[in-house]
Amino acid sequence: MSDPSRRGVLRLSAGTALLGTLALAGCGRGDTATATAKATAKSIDDKPATGTVNVWAAQGDADVLGKVIKPFKAANPDVTVKFTLIPNSEYYTKLQAAIAAGKGPDVAQFFPESQAQFLDPSILRPVPDGLVDSGAFFKSLWDAGLVKDVAYTVPWYAYTYALVYRADLAKKAGVEAPTTWAEMVPFFTALKGAGAVHGLGADNGWDIFNGQDVAMYAWQAGGNLLSPSGSWTLDTPAMVDALKYNASFFTSGSADTATPTFLDAQPYFVSGKTATMITGPWVLGQLDTAAKQTGWTAAHVATAPLPAGSSGSVSFSAGGTWGVLADSGNTDASWKFVRYVSKPSTQVAQYSAYGSLPAVISAWDAPAVKKQPLLDAFLTQLKNTKPFPQVGSWQQVATRLGKEVETVAKGTQTAEQAAASIQAYAKTLGTGAE
Repeated sequence: MSDPSRRGVLRLSAGTALLGTLALAGCGRGDTATATAKATAKSIDDKPATGTVNVWAAQGDADVLGKVIKPFKAANPDVTVKFTLIPNSEYYTKLQAAIAAGKGPDVAQFFPESQAQFLDPSILRPVPDGLVDSGAFFKSLWDAGLVKDVAYTVPWYAYTYALVYRADLAKKAGVEAPTTWAEMVPFFTALKGAGAVHGLGADNGWDIFNGQDVAMYAWQAGGNLLSPSGSWTLDTPAMVDALKYNASFFTSGSADTATPTFLDAQPYFVSGKTATMITGPWVLGQLDTAAKQTGWTAAHVATAPLPAGSSGSVSFSAGGTWGVLADSGNTDASWKFVRYVSKPSTQVAQYSAYGSLPAVISAWDAPAVKKQPLLDAFLTQLKNTKPFPQVGSWQQVATRLGKEVETVAKGTQTAEQAAASIQAYAKTLGTGAE
């Protein structure tokens, strides 16, 4: 599975000082710019690519791209693809600086959960007509790159959250994975009775990721983060319910407000200090290593979609995308590169090389992916996801929401107070639509 170090990229969310020099998505973009973007999204032919394509990406999933695109280079002998791989913690900062200085690459990797600030015709070129079939991707991943019906990014790999739990302890306790909110804490309690110290290993950074979790629960409770007109709606009954639901994991004793931290999660899970994680698919490839035993995961672990609230089992869509910069010197070859890495066969090759889950739905039928039963829950969940708000201030709002989550979990503030607080904070930032 992919390495979770991509989380380091998202931790840049609130520290985007350079964004003041960029045309932020949602911040004053007019209909004229949108119309221009649509008009310039010309089709790309099938002739061989030529010239040089400079590609920037974050270290991790992109590390194997040189190997994965060998067939592309063989079919396009007159093109040179140059990769610049940047540490996750520095990636967006360096990309923003390069764009502001007019020295950006031709093609850049983005993250659908944190790319809103780049979705502007002054920064990215619109995806050309017919380059890819938008319906081939998980809908929320494609939608994350849309602004006013103009697509600026093409999905590359996907992930979302699902339930990962100790199947051996569940069997011992005689319980099955919960399917509703009401079943969640009793499930954790049963796993504790079967020998776990805590039923849930919550990631307690009290940061953007906790904020994303509660946003996900608000969707499950029937809420929305933005109104149809584009204003923040974070003090709704659904958000209050989400905060209370999350807090119940801690007030019930199912989870500890202090541990584990992100890097402790796998060792705790393997040792039985915790018995469940609400996490992404990358963890599945790390548990044998944590257990120092090949086959431990297959013998001890099961997965399930997230338990449903009143509006169902909804998660968020995340992963990797590609965009071509507005000032690229070789847009034709750049889009041909993007088209190639978006093909189902290429995404299967990417999965085989690194474990990146395909963003193209049909690629999940390939034997290399389909033979992995623990991925079934993630596929089910990916079909029921939403994108986070595509506004430049979302990352700051989610980070602040994570802090508010902590106060409710620790009982220093009520869910109602926390919802009011995050709404007031979000309104000071705005969305660009007010």
